[in-house]
Amino acid sequence: MTRLWFVRHGPTYIKAMVGWSDPPAVLDDLTVIRRLTAALPDHAPLVSSDLLRAGQTADAICGDRTRFPDDAGLREIHFGDWEMKGFAEVEADDPSRIRAFWERPGNISPPNGESWNQTSARVSRAVDRYIIAGHADIILVCHFGAILTQIQRATGQTAYDTFAQPIDNLSVTQIDVTDEGWALRFANLLP
Repeated sequence: MTRLWFVRHGPTYIKAMVGWSDPPAVLDDLTVIRRLTAALPDHAPLVSSDLLRAGQTADAICGDRTRFPDDAGLREIHFGDWEMKGFAEVEADDPSRIRAFWERPGNISPPNGESWNQTSARVSRAVDRYIIAGHADIILVCHFGAILTQIQRATGQTAYDTFAQPIDNLSVTQIDVTDEGWALRFANLLP
């Protein structure tokens, strides 16, 4: 069995669609960082997305854990031309596409961006590498969309229903992977 411990990166000051853009995380609440660090298994290796906000969060909670190299496969959804824009701004330019992207996630993508299905396939390939490596526990510091793809994988929910699951900054989601399948143990736990 492998226990996947997903941690969403710390918050940013950006109030827009932040996918592959690279703003830093705000990690100034050291009490929250200490509680998060203590809530994770001490012996588990840790890996993060290669985006700055995830890497900074991973560094803050790593402690004595083994830190694997950053993994671009764990990145957030690539919002393409919608990067760093608010919903209202994109809706004014492309109302049908942005509504379809969120309301019927699947093969619809932002211009020059990535669809839900593409994101899910990319993140699943990355996660599978760590499962195949045989770790009993692994901590994956990544992003809202990346975590949701694996919740969908564990629960079998539709992508639309999965989007309703909150994943707060600095929250923990645990998924167990066994020979019998995937099981979501908990989501969005705030230590």
